[in-house]
Amino acid sequence: MLNDTVLADLRKSLEEEHNNLLARLGELGDGDAGSITFDQNFADTSQVTAERGEVDVLVGTLKETLVQVEDALRKLDQGTYGNCERCGEPIAPARLEARPEARRCMNCASLR
Repeated sequence: MLNDTVLADLRKSLEEEHNNLLARLGELGDGDAGSITFDQNFADTSQVTAERGEVDVLVGTLKETLVQVEDALRKLDQGTYGNCERCGEPIAPARLEARPEARRCMNCASLR
């Protein structure tokens, strides 16, 4: 069981990560409008296409992480944070410290 101080530290870490992810997505042009813009007048369209692909992959990864962080924050609010989604056992505090958004204990995570 995680004590209140540890939970508060983990919440702070998750909230900071949430804000950082939103900022990074905004920097990439993926804000409220939900679309990334590129200079269509750029001379080398193949470079624009390659960059667009790279940014799309990065945005997808950031959005996936954002969902995981938001899920962890919701679990904190519901009082279910820190329990493995697969087996229901507590996730080791060291794992949560390293990855506050972790959804599975090490045993279940290794079964992938």
